[in-house]
Amino acid sequence: MKQIIVAITGATGALYPLRLLKRLCQQENLLMHIIISPWGEQVMVEETGRTFLQWLDELPFASYQLHDHKDLASSLSSGSFSIDAMVVIPCTMGTLGGIACGLSSNLIERAASVTLKERRPLILVARETPLSSIHLQQMLLLSNAGAMILPPVPTFYNHPETVEDIVDSTVDRVLDTLSLSDEKIKRWSSSK
Repeated sequence: MKQIIVAITGATGALYPLRLLKRLCQQENLLMHIIISPWGEQVMVEETGRTFLQWLDELPFASYQLHDHKDLASSLSSGSFSIDAMVVIPCTMGTLGGIACGLSSNLIERAASVTLKERRPLILVARETPLSSIHLQQMLLLSNAGAMILPPVPTFYNHPETVEDIVDSTVDRVLDTLSLSDEKIKRWSSSK
């Protein structure tokens, strides 16, 4: 069974992790380990009007395990716990900076640190604009350490009609990077 950590921080873009979780639930033989920061929870309520636990009620029970953001004794804190990849979606610059500096002040930072040291895929859906030179330096540091920096940049060649279509263009990229592509991914198709 494939195991993926999905971490949610307090950047704007609560629809990104919700769409990713919904799409991951459609994968067979996949267990999601979910961590949400307190600010991630707050943004979820502000942007969707519902708590994260209310959203989780829509996911199949067997497809995920919820981990406490403060629990540094979690199995996700150890390299001996074998996960296949980690996605931080959306990723605040504070979280990105903490990961870049090797901090482990919460489970998201610690799990990301373990993911990097074990040379497993780490995808950071960095959500900020404009970017300062400090942000860019931290992104370069993480990229050089093996992380994938994947900002939520929408595509328009697929002619999105809804906000969900725009969100899915980023989710599609995340799924591609995880090698979990599905038939819903819209690909570039030249009219020539």
